[in-house]
Amino acid sequence: MLIDVIIPAFNEEKSIKNVINDIPFNIVRDIIVVDNNSNDSTSEMASDAGALVLSETTQGYGAACKKGIDYLSSRAVLPDIVVFLDADYSDYPEQLVDLVNPIENKDVDMVLGSRVEGVMAKNSMPFQQRFGNWLATSMISLFFGHKFTDLGPFRAVKFNKLLELNMQDETYGWTVEMQLKALRNKFNIIEIPVNYRQRIGESKISGTFKGTILAGYKIIYTIFKYLYLRK
Repeated sequence: MLIDVIIPAFNEEKSIKNVINDIPFNIVRDIIVVDNNSNDSTSEMASDAGALVLSETTQGYGAACKKGIDYLSSRAVLPDIVVFLDADYSDYPEQLVDLVNPIENKDVDMVLGSRVEGVMAKNSMPFQQRFGNWLATSMISLFFGHKFTDLGPFRAVKFNKLLELNMQDETYGWTVEMQLKALRNKFNIIEIPVNYRQRIGESKISGTFKGTILAGYKIIYTIFKYLYLRK
């Protein structure tokens, strides 16, 4: 299967080369880094490491992901699988092989990397992030009847299935929107353990009080939004 990788990036000049270098190039067609309004050398570093760099000036994780999807949709040959991966080197890019395997060899539409089920390094996820993750997945279990363990960004999905979701969120609600829409569309979804380490640099979300509050609000808002739309 044809596999492409989308990496949204905002001021990740210290980590982006590490991320790209650890991706197994032998099974990936293109690595697309979407520079989300960085004011450092993220774009140059990514390009030097062999990635295709796109620019998205609308600030937001979801906006950057959508830019990558739009680019892939315009290609003459579409990918079979797209993998989303963070630019901060907290994930282990080499585990991409494990993420795509169930899609390639089983009847699976989406594979979510669960940091909760994997090995998490000490201090890699602050308390407020772990609590927010637990709260959100518990709400999804209660309201939608599906037990996720994580809303982690490291994930693989069949590209044609991803297009069916018509993703809209441009900020912090991107991952939970994808999971809730996938449930609504009755995708075959599985989680697999992925390892997680302390990121390079400070998190723009959990590393600040404002980011934590905004992300938590948007995730909970998105859950209730799709609960209402389900009725």
